Amino acid sequence: MNPSAPNITLLMAIVLFNGFGLVVWVGMGLVARIAPRASLAMAVGNAFAGLALGLHALRGLGPDLLCIRGSDLFALASFTLLRIAAPALVSRTLPWRSALAVAVPAAALLVLCPYDGNLHVPTQILGGSMALLALLGCIDTWRALRHAARARRTPAVLALPLLLITVLMAWRALETVFYPGRTTNLLEPSDYNRLFLWVALLLTIGQNATLAFLALMRLILRIERLTEHDALTDVLNRRAFTKALETAHAGLRRGRGYALVMIDMDRFKQLNDHLGHAAGDAALRQLVQVLRPCLREVDQLARMGGEEFCVLLPDTDLAGAALVAERMRTLVDEAPLHWQDVSWPLSASLGIAEASPDGDDTSPEQVLIRADAALYRAKSQGRNVVQA
Repeated sequence: MNPSAPNITLLMAIVLFNGFGLVVWVGMGLVARIAPRASLAMAVGNAFAGLALGLHALRGLGPDLLCIRGSDLFALASFTLLRIAAPALVSRTLPWRSALAVAVPAAALLVLCPYDGNLHVPTQILGGSMALLALLGCIDTWRALRHAARARRTPAVLALPLLLITVLMAWRALETVFYPGRTTNLLEPSDYNRLFLWVALLLTIGQNATLAFLALMRLILRIERLTEHDALTDVLNRRAFTKALETAHAGLRRGRGYALVMIDMDRFKQLNDHLGHAAGDAALRQLVQVLRPCLREVDQLARMGGEEFCVLLPDTDLAGAALVAERMRTLVDEAPLHWQDVSWPLSASLGIAEASPDGDDTSPEQVLIRADAALYRAKSQGRNVVQA
């Protein structure tokens, strides 16, 4: 069988784009430092994909052990890294275990199964395992994007190339079942092989472009988070909390109330004077850790400045806010700061205020002022109390 010149051209075009992807991902990982581990995994994955296709093009010219079995193993390794890197470009998790759970058995089967005749069995093993790896990467990427992206359609659009790759690889495995007369050599001159290579070329470009966009999106989200969160405690800063408060206040027109809990750590200046500012920082971080279990997913905790914090409780009345505040006060009181050889007792004063649809608060600032006034009354009554 003489190789088809158009097929060789398409195959080399895919290899070329894999090489370009290798350079881009190395630059993103080592130079720009954008998701370094995931970017380098994508770089190596592109290198393996290029090697797999390059060896495939040498079938009949080089040793079968390298050009057939080696090509398949490089292709499997490429998809294993794709499965690991794709979701990691959005989140910080590298899903090694699930990837290896698919790749290791598949690699063992490829090594042990006979490579003779029409190669249908190795193609089914390889295509099925690559389809599963791509599907796992697609699902995890979609989930990570749903958590990170604000636009509802964004996750589906960005995960689409991985889904299409899943379909392509699954069909590659199933065609040997439905069309056993077809050869597995992509260089054979046929309309089907040309179509397959064209789709593979477009998906190679689309996959790398989409995942590069995900990496940039992760960088943007990181910068956005830095502008909205307090550097010391990792809770919302005052500016971001003000936006959240304005959104909650706008909900009053739709019949949705909210409550605020102002929190001030008692005798914080004495702690700083006796133990130092590093201990004060540790106390603030510990305070946040103690408060978090009291919060629902919809609640917002912010550092308003110094040792003062505020909690926004959507759809909560004054009685509900009082219960939350009392639990917070108790937990803080029961968790002293252990600093070096010193155990320093911690406590907090809390003031609560409610904004109801039937109230007369014309602005969120009025609710904040009432919560602050309640906090001042708590301080005046001896600290470590809750006041409304």
